[in-house]
Amino acid sequence: MNRWATFVVDRRWWVLGLAVVVVVLAGIWGAGVFGRLSQGGFYDPGSESAEVQRIVDDNFGPQTADIIAIYTPPPGRTVADIGPEVTAVLDRFAAEVPTHSIDSYWSATPPAKQLLLSKDGGSAAAAVTLEPGSEITVQTFQGLLPKLEVPGVDAQFAGNSVVGVAFTTRLERDLLSAEAIALPVTLVLLVFIFGGLVAAAVPVFVGVLAVLSALATLRLLTMYTEVSSFALNVTSLIGLGLAIDYGLFIVSRFREELDSGADPATATHRTVLTAGRTVMFSGLLLMCAFAGMLVFPQALLRSLGLGAIAAVLSAAVLSLTAIPALLAILGHRINALTWREGAARRGEARARRFWGSVVTKVMRRPALVAVTITAGLLLLATPLLRASFGEIEYTALPAGDPARAATQTLLDEFPSTGNGVTLVLRGDDGSGPAPAAVTAVSRAAAEVDGVAQTVTVAARNDVVVLLALYAQGVEETPQAGEIVRELRDLPPPPGTDLLVGGGRAMVDDSNAAIARSMPAMIAVMVLSTLVLLFLAFGSVVLPLKAVAMAGLSLAATFGVLTWVFQLGNGAELLDVTPSPLEPSFVVLILAVVFGLSTDYEVFLMSRMVEARAAGASTEEAVRFGTERTGRVVTSAALLLIVVTGAFTISGLSIMRFLGVGMILALIIDATVVRMLLVPSLVKLMGEANWWAPAWMKRAHAKVGIGH
Repeated sequence: MNRWATFVVDRRWWVLGLAVVVVVLAGIWGAGVFGRLSQGGFYDPGSESAEVQRIVDDNFGPQTADIIAIYTPPPGRTVADIGPEVTAVLDRFAAEVPTHSIDSYWSATPPAKQLLLSKDGGSAAAAVTLEPGSEITVQTFQGLLPKLEVPGVDAQFAGNSVVGVAFTTRLERDLLSAEAIALPVTLVLLVFIFGGLVAAAVPVFVGVLAVLSALATLRLLTMYTEVSSFALNVTSLIGLGLAIDYGLFIVSRFREELDSGADPATATHRTVLTAGRTVMFSGLLLMCAFAGMLVFPQALLRSLGLGAIAAVLSAAVLSLTAIPALLAILGHRINALTWREGAARRGEARARRFWGSVVTKVMRRPALVAVTITAGLLLLATPLLRASFGEIEYTALPAGDPARAATQTLLDEFPSTGNGVTLVLRGDDGSGPAPAAVTAVSRAAAEVDGVAQTVTVAARNDVVVLLALYAQGVEETPQAGEIVRELRDLPPPPGTDLLVGGGRAMVDDSNAAIARSMPAMIAVMVLSTLVLLFLAFGSVVLPLKAVAMAGLSLAATFGVLTWVFQLGNGAELLDVTPSPLEPSFVVLILAVVFGLSTDYEVFLMSRMVEARAAGASTEEAVRFGTERTGRVVTSAALLLIVVTGAFTISGLSIMRFLGVGMILALIIDATVVRMLLVPSLVKLMGEANWWAPAWMKRAHAKVGIGH
């Protein structure tokens, strides 16, 4: 680290110039990521339901409609009257667009024909399945729907691809809106925090570079793996927020070194060795937290994890290159453009007095503070006992979204959307199942409570596909999952294999895969965090305490999220529809909050460890660390609340879930836990905080914080 600090200071212009040029060029190239992102990746590719999907696609081609067009004739005309006009439009669409199949009410035969007619007979539908590999992107998909419109006939468009494109389009718009709001608000807050415009501009400048770097990283990932459209917002805003937080921490330490009488070069050198080392450990801790997401089989979670790791790496690297180089160039000009001379010093002095008085009061009654706060956080966590997993549904779109309205019409007005449980029956000797076997499975499936009827969809090679249609109103209820389980319990006829899939089965299989992989994720996060914190602090007790505090913050955060988003308390204020928690975003928040919790622990404890290494007592170290970092940690949390809180302006309820979760976690962790609970516990544990075996002390002396 010493050599790197010397290199950056001696070659400041080269380091800064190279960093800016490389990142800007990479960002321009990375802008091409729009349109390359996936709307899928939610399901477990190794599950039984995924195997059913592959068998059906391999033998019969895609069976899930991309677009379901619902046509309603004008007053005075009937569904039969508009048949020729709709059919002509559909034929023209098939001639112009690569299409695998189009099944409409006017061309289908019973029983499929009846499924495409609304309950009152006033509307009819056409199911359009696009040709696989047709290279239709999100942008070009937008132009397909007008081609299906019929003059004088009301048309609504539902279907998996329609809903997926609606999500992606809103995510891209939301990202631009979030950054347009977050950057200026963050700059204003930084001006007040630093007392000057130049110091405030440095973290924002690096934050912009981090966003450009995130775009380039995501485009690079799309060349090798499936990357979810949700990763775009998550990666960009995490990179922006962390770069600003790291910038705040480094600039604050640099100004502290200048105030101690050091010249700009020496101040930069010391800043890299102290705050820079802390940022390095912080980045490693966050990357370890997100690495836990790579154990899941779903492409969505892996892409979110990879994107977040890349965002953290970008923020940390820029904070150890561009920021020190820029500080070395600016020198004492870092305090320029203030509204009042000495404003920054007075603000820092006030903050130290405030946090010094707070920590003094905490340490007078540490046991009372620790017990009270722990009990309060556990109380907030109690709704978590009622939490359940669900999926991202069309209701996550805003109420007025056309795709949501069309999907609701499809569910309300049609006797069956064609969705149900897919059963694949195949012979185990390479020949097709006997007709008697097919009949036996069909009858047994029809007898399951909640199944309206079974339909033999297709037969080819050694495969027969049946569809067990849900009774009206069953599809969106827990009974649908019970039906899948009962169908999987059916014994296959002799000489056959029976596999069960379909939409509900894929959701349940995916949730089960997440539940199975969660212990492995937690193990990766906890073990890697403990190892890094052992090296950083040279202590056995402090890392264990950090992990316990992170767990407490997480429990309280998810308790409140369950109370609001699943149980519906205050959901109307956020304009969201109460529903079970979406597990992919639960995993994401788990990783982010755990990482940030240990991140702020490093910020706080690094100064305590420094003081302790200089000979301070435990109480003196606690007071010194809290006084020096209270303002930085709470300011960093406030800035990250502004950046990630921008998720709450999204029209998608799932992004509001993420935004509210981040806001709650940051408020709980950066104030109640870090500034009150941690000092009280360190005081109570006394000298035990600093105990470690000799080998750990030797490792800490080489790479740890405080040396």
